[in-house]
Amino acid sequence: MNRSVFPSTVRGSIQAPPSKSMTQRAIAAAILAKGSTTLINPSYCNDSQAAFSIARELGCDLWENKGDITVISGQRNIGSLLNCGESGLALRMFSPIAALYNTPVTISGEGSLLRRPAGMISEALQQFGVRINSNNGFLPIQLQGPLHGGNADIDGSLSSQLLTGLLMALPLAEENSEITVRNLRSRPYIDMTLELLETFGIRVNNEGFQKFIIPGKQAYKAKQYTVEGDWSNAAFLLVAGAIHGNIIVHGLRMDSRQADRVILEVLEKAGVKYILDGTSVEVITSKIRAFQFDASDCPDLFPPLAVLAAYADGISSISGVERLLHKESNRAESIGNMLKNVGIKVQVAGNEMLITGGTPKAGHVNSCNDHRIAMMAAIAAIGADGPVTIADIQCVDKSYPGFFEDLEKLGVRQAVL
Repeated sequence: MNRSVFPSTVRGSIQAPPSKSMTQRAIAAAILAKGSTTLINPSYCNDSQAAFSIARELGCDLWENKGDITVISGQRNIGSLLNCGESGLALRMFSPIAALYNTPVTISGEGSLLRRPAGMISEALQQFGVRINSNNGFLPIQLQGPLHGGNADIDGSLSSQLLTGLLMALPLAEENSEITVRNLRSRPYIDMTLELLETFGIRVNNEGFQKFIIPGKQAYKAKQYTVEGDWSNAAFLLVAGAIHGNIIVHGLRMDSRQADRVILEVLEKAGVKYILDGTSVEVITSKIRAFQFDASDCPDLFPPLAVLAAYADGISSISGVERLLHKESNRAESIGNMLKNVGIKVQVAGNEMLITGGTPKAGHVNSCNDHRIAMMAAIAAIGADGPVTIADIQCVDKSYPGFFEDLEKLGVRQAVL
């Protein structure tokens, strides 16, 4: 499906979508807790749906009631196939969890996930006694537990998601565990995991994000858990307000551990006026100045920041390009092509992307089946000199199914082609 987005003034208020990252982590905790756990305000995006499916395969019953999800663990024997869809977090987090069981399990996925490297999963789980085979470092993976405690050394340079899975699974091992991590990226995502573990009654000792000591024989506590708003997707809305209109985004935790909360710091660097009020952020259209920012710890912010830079006065620098290679697309290349197709100058120098601000032109862009590229293109169109047509916009369902509907509520004119 294609969609044209027309230059528009955005005005009004909107609720931030629920965090898919926290929904997936909470589903994992609910699987591991004995009894009934209810998630309030969960995300129903495609990535979350993959986590719901995995919960059923791992023996849980799930019940939906007025948008909330109740997970009842231990209702059936576990299945033999876990389909992670296109979710990198589901792959890396649920692999250690599946290894807790003394049952052979195949872990597979779809689309871009089949092209993303999975060798680090084998390297880590083998250190904890798991038998595992992969397709030359790619999906599908066959594994069989049980996962034992013990000591392991892992490389965190590609992603923190595998560490999240180990931190969630190892508390249920019979033995204590110690993980030494080299080159850990995206530390805020580990903060998110540790906060959730504490909420569900799990203890982990974090020694400077270099060593994690995990007592074994712990137990998750079933509970009611409210999923917070998603700063990653809210960032697109906040940038829209900065470009062309005043908007209020509700439902965001100001003390959130989410990495992408730093969008507020970048808006400030860029001279964008905003007002915080409880759980709301109001953004006021501002003259945007060029900025410098290192997005290595928050790579999902790269697309909305690139749009912000496209409207800035001068040349902006965003570092962390190396973190964009193994996303739903080669996201560095996709961002560059998207901006060039609407007349914005982009240059990549090593780990840095340089964007020369101006006025985006009307044009046609391809989403590259990457949800964040599709959303980026739509926001870029808001202040352009003509409509921007985006191919294959259905990919936004991966993280934010209501994205285009929310833009319409804020006054953004669109046409489905």
